Order: sequence, then C-alpha cells, then structure tokens
Amino acid sequence: MTVPVELRDVSRSYAMGPEQEIRALHRITISVRPGSAVAITGPSGSGKSTLLHVIGAMDVSDEGSVRVGDVDVTNLKGAEQADYRRSIGFVFQKFHLLPALTIVDNVVAPLLPFRTSFDKWSRASELLAAVGLEDRADSLPARLSGGQQQRVAIARALINDPALLLADEPTGNLDSETGTEIMDLLLRLRTEHGMTFLIATHDPVVASRCERIVRLKDGEVVDDVDIESGVHYDEVLGRIAGLGPGA
Repeated sequence: MTVPVELRDVSRSYAMGPEQEIRALHRITISVRPGSAVAITGPSGSGKSTLLHVIGAMDVSDEGSVRVGDVDVTNLKGAEQADYRRSIGFVFQKFHLLPALTIVDNVVAPLLPFRTSFDKWSRASELLAAVGLEDRADSLPARLSGGQQQRVAIARALINDPALLLADEPTGNLDSETGTEIMDLLLRLRTEHGMTFLIATHDPVVASRCERIVRLKDGEVVDDVDIESGVHYDEVLGRIAGLGPGA
C-alpha cells in the first residue's frame, strides 16, 4: 500500500547561540502522490536532510503540518512517534551497520525487540536476495564494499515492508558507477514494493532518475518540476543546478 505525503507551511529553525538562529525550512508546502518517486535537491545547507527528518519524525517542525497517509506526524508523541518511525524505511548516506553483527543480523536488527506477524529471518533472507547479497548473509560489514554495505542498509530499511521510503544522499559516499547501481536498485524495489519514495540528493543525474524534482534554497522551495510532463532532459539538469526557473 502506498501513501501520500502532505506538508503544509512547514518551518524549522535552530538556535545557534543566544542571538543567532538558522532557518532550515521556511513555509514548505509539498504534496506527494502515493507511489511516486520525488527527488529533493539543492546545495548543502538548503534543508534537504531536515525536510526528510521532519517527514520521518526524527525531527519536529516549529510550524505547519506533516501528514503521511492517515498519520498526523506533526502531533505524534513518545511511543506513537517510535511506532511511526518503525513503519517507514530510511536509508542514510552513512551505512550505520553494526560492525559486530553479520549482514543478515544487521537486516533483522530493527525488529529484534518486537514481535511480528512474519518470520524475521525469512524476510531478511528474501531481502538480501533482492539486493543481490544472499551469498553474503554470514559476512561481517567490514568484508563488504561500500556499495554492498549500502545494499544491506537498503534491505534493512525494507524489513518492515514500509509504504514510504526516505533516502538521504544514499549515493553520496559511492563512486558514480556504484551510485548508479544503488539508484537502479532503489527505483526497482520502490516499484516492486509499491512504495512512495523521497530521496535527498545534490547529484543532478541521480535526481533526474525520479519522476519529480523539488529544489530547495535557503530552506524554501524555489523550483518544482514534473519530469513526466515532457520537460527536456537538459532543461531538467539545468533547473536542478539552479540555471532555470527559481534560480
């Protein structure tokens, strides 16, 4: 089941000392269709990661509302917030694998404290097969390449069959060829699992693989282009780089 994502007038600021405040997001309004793949782009410090963290309930907005499906993320507290975070998938730039655990144990780790209606280990094995690592289940993370470790992180993000997948610069620590492979994998799994997919990236080539691109600058939306509307590829790359509307 896919879910829509709705942000209305979302703002977030951080205090940097007694008299200084950093505005990370300012009155962000975005509506994401269920099942769509949307890239959030912009330079470093534009608010990309903060936006995903607010959607994923790893941070809270100062103003505005965030809804994911039927969930009012803005007003979640305590256990409700933790339950919501377990219902979505999150892939980070850093892999955050536990070095003392095998690959299959890393995939299962988010669910170890909880009872599930399915067999955790069987699902982990299926996901490792889906990301092409079924033969490395008993390996430790240190024995894998960066691209393979990111594949493990993707499998871990899918262990609870999320309707929403958030990815924060998932190709940022990888070379271009491996990054392309990871993006291929994310888009394929998004289709196979029927997920809504939001990815924060500074890479215009990665962003152009999505159906829609939202560009941020200084915490505000400065461009929003639907690639499926027939916009030329060169224009898409230019707009991501800030050479077109909203520059």
